[in-house]
Amino acid sequence: MEKEENILGTEKIGKLILKFAIPSIISMLVNSLYNIVDQIFIGRGVGYLGNGATNVVFPLVILSLAFSLMIGDGTSAYLSLKLGEKKEKDAAKGVANGILISIIFSLIFAISSFIFLPQLLNIFGCTDALREYALNYGYIIVLGLPFAICGITLNGIIRADGSPKYSMTSMVSGAILNIILDPIFIFIFHMGVQGAAIATILSQLLTFVLNILYVRKFKTIKLTKEIFKLDFKVIFKLLSLGISSFITEMSFVVVMSVQNNLFGKYGAATEYGSEVPITVFGIVMKISQILNSIIIGLSVGSQPIIGYNYGAQAFDRVKKTLKMVLITSVTVSTFAFVLFQTIPDKLIMIFGSGEGGDALPSNYIDFACIAFRTYLVLCICNGIQIPAGIFFQAIGKSTKSAVLSLSRQIIFLVPAFIVLGAMFGLMGLLYAGPFADGLAFLISSGLLIIEVKNLNKNHNTSQALIDDTSTDNKLDRKFVITISREYGSGGRYVGRLIADKLGIKLYDKDLIIKLAERTGLAEEYIENNEQKRNALDILNNGFYAGLNNDDELFLNESELIKEIASNESCVIIGRCADFILKDQKNVLKVFITSSMEDKIKRATEIYGFDKNKAEKEINRINKLRANHYKYYTGNNWTDSSNYDLCINSDLYGVEKTADIICDLVLQKTNKKPIKI
Repeated sequence: MEKEENILGTEKIGKLILKFAIPSIISMLVNSLYNIVDQIFIGRGVGYLGNGATNVVFPLVILSLAFSLMIGDGTSAYLSLKLGEKKEKDAAKGVANGILISIIFSLIFAISSFIFLPQLLNIFGCTDALREYALNYGYIIVLGLPFAICGITLNGIIRADGSPKYSMTSMVSGAILNIILDPIFIFIFHMGVQGAAIATILSQLLTFVLNILYVRKFKTIKLTKEIFKLDFKVIFKLLSLGISSFITEMSFVVVMSVQNNLFGKYGAATEYGSEVPITVFGIVMKISQILNSIIIGLSVGSQPIIGYNYGAQAFDRVKKTLKMVLITSVTVSTFAFVLFQTIPDKLIMIFGSGEGGDALPSNYIDFACIAFRTYLVLCICNGIQIPAGIFFQAIGKSTKSAVLSLSRQIIFLVPAFIVLGAMFGLMGLLYAGPFADGLAFLISSGLLIIEVKNLNKNHNTSQALIDDTSTDNKLDRKFVITISREYGSGGRYVGRLIADKLGIKLYDKDLIIKLAERTGLAEEYIENNEQKRNALDILNNGFYAGLNNDDELFLNESELIKEIASNESCVIIGRCADFILKDQKNVLKVFITSSMEDKIKRATEIYGFDKNKAEKEINRINKLRANHYKYYTGNNWTDSSNYDLCINSDLYGVEKTADIICDLVLQKTNKKPIKI
């Protein structure tokens, strides 16, 4: 890890981007092409109605993908965290539960989808003319969902196990087989949409089998029959870690369902009818997704570079990386814009010209040209909006990342479909694209400009205590006191008093210094991020192939705390130390609280808070600490069962509180009382 961090901070930016971006781009493109291949062969062998049918079944496929990514990405993140904590058994237990829940869910989902497929297709915008094709295609696709869901789940786990090439090989193998089988079943066996569906599930089966074969040769863990038992606490953690992937995919399900229904509704009132707009727009969306896949892959590849250098406060490298990504992304989106505006008829003809299936309506190509040129007229904006959202994800700005990630699809596009469709009919739906792209561009570029301008500014002052080393140790044997504390309770000062009275080391600022030396991240960055977790930070897990800065901080800090606790007596302030050292002997775990009145008084007098805003700020900081504790320990921060002693500093004052804790420590470590 240290070697990789040095590379992230020293290697040429261009070389790093190539190293990390190319695998991401390939992975994204394979996923996009997987979805588009069926439509190419169906369009040529069955006709445009077959393509329209796949468009109304597609939301169901994305829905299954949302759940499988939530399980797979969550399990892979759990695996990485537990391996970082050197807890191989817990890591294996997490993987076992991920596999079990994937199997259980995939079967339930497939059975439910099979039973309620007609009703689901209605929700996804199916018309009478498309229904037979959609049912024939959908029933077979549903049968393959267990293989698809389990295969995708295993893909993420294999990647986290340190075998990204194997993961990519299994996925690419399935995609290649799909390309081979589609024309065989459609053109040779004349099986129509059913043949395309069979080709798809056989391809998914291949990926599933290859991934299953890997299970017996995991590098980092060992799976045994005994650990394949459902643990709902672990399952909840897995799902929470993967929720960002779920939200991202579910936004696509919502958009596709709305668009299919509205294009069918407003198309019926025009010369094009319902089926032409549904079919054409589905193809437009999938072709544009190829563009987005390249930009997303490039941006994802830049994440570890931006994240590390931001944490190390090497802001020149952050700016240079961002600049290169933006220039490349805008170049790609500009090239796509030229294609969409100049040869839309050629693009739509890739998906069939009417010779091998249903004859194309005379206005089919006309509408396709209008759709490409209108809906994607501002696709150049994607070259800014997508990298901006992933940039904020990389630097840990979860709120901004969430806004940018969801703004185009949910906040702008869906309402625009509804409002502009009601105002202008079918053309209004096409106007919704540039409307959403333009607004998303303005917000993302504005936030990006502000963030880049503020990169060199440090808005936070240090509140960590200077750690004085004492040589007057009054303890007969090694002993550690962990102090968890509400903000403003005086717990930090209590820790200082305990260290002074017992003649042992206090670890607060020194932990930050040592952690900076170990990780290469700046002290200021560590102090401002190590014990704070926003509720929206869960959305920062979606695109990372590995661990983000916060996870790396926690793992390195945990290792450092264990090393310190094994070598000397000391007082450790916060940082989940009670949890990290829970299995060690000779540790006293303390939680210090106080009344809000006392916390406000201390915050205003010592920290200089505005009295009118103090309570709100105290609650905010304590919420961040509680979120951090819950995320990394799975426990509630204020739960008394986590600690050996919970004490209200109001009752005795900080001096007496420190004395009480010292007396308890001395009773545990000395044969006779020592006057302090």
